[in-house]
This record gives sequence, structure tokens and C-alpha cells, in this order.
Amino acid sequence: MTMDICIRPPTSTDGQAVNQLVASISELDSNSTYCNLLQCSHFSATSAIACDASQVVGFVSGYRLPESPEVLFIWQVAISQAARGKRLASNMIQHLLERPQNHGVRFLETTITADNDASWALFNSIARHYACKGERSVLFDQHSHFAGLHDSELLFRIGPLQR
Repeated sequence: MTMDICIRPPTSTDGQAVNQLVASISELDSNSTYCNLLQCSHFSATSAIACDASQVVGFVSGYRLPESPEVLFIWQVAISQAARGKRLASNMIQHLLERPQNHGVRFLETTITADNDASWALFNSIARHYACKGERSVLFDQHSHFAGLHDSELLFRIGPLQR
């Protein structure tokens, strides 16, 4: 299947479609529609949406850390089953980093559980693309933060980005 995909900043009217996309991906933690509306409006400069002619097929949400604006934190990456295997997630993150309002970003951060091979592959490829290394550390511990109900979230910090 060939897809003609457009990557752009999201708008508030994309929130419901993003919520449905995230809900359709069993590996992802779902958010409320209201949360996705805020991501698509308040954080549109640091988020990206991918659409084909008829639907939303990808969403990357992120924000710049208030105390460290040179850091772009990627919160969630959602790619529909139909759009997987086309490097869409990498292209969306690169699109974010190339936007003029994000030129001051020197580091990329995200959290990934230890067993999420697809996310590790994605973010390791981003590190290679920007000719830098990534460092892992525990950000949210399975026991002290999640009461044993969720795997630990490992912080993966990439940078400084070479452009």
C-alpha cells in the first residue's frame, strides 16, 4: 500500500482523531480526549500529526522542558498499523526538530520501558541520525512511582544534537 502522507503541526480539531488513533494501539497508554485536545493545541509547536488523504495515521506529542528549554521531551509516538514500517515516526521527529521554533533544541528526551524494542530502535536511529549518543537512566521506578502496576520508565537522553 502506498500512502501520500502529510506531516504538519496538529490543531485542536485533530484531538478526537488523535485520541482514536492512540486508543487503537494496544501498546500505548491512552489519554483522555481532553488531554489530546491540549496536546494538539497548547503543544502544537512540539507535536506533529501525519495524515493520509482520509485519516490520521501518526502522532508524536512532545514539549520543551520549562526549566530546560533546550530539551524536547517526546511524550508519545503513535503510528497506525497501516503506516508502520515506513520510517514515519523518524520522519515526524525530524520534522519537529527542523521547525524554526525548535532550532534551540540541543537534546531529545523520552521514556521507554526496557522491553519496548520498537521504541529503542526508533530512538537509537534518531541518535545515529544526529551523530550523538544516548544515555539511559531510570526516571520513574516500577515500585516507587507505579506501585508495581507498570514497568519502570527509562529516561533516554540524546544529544547534543549535531545538525
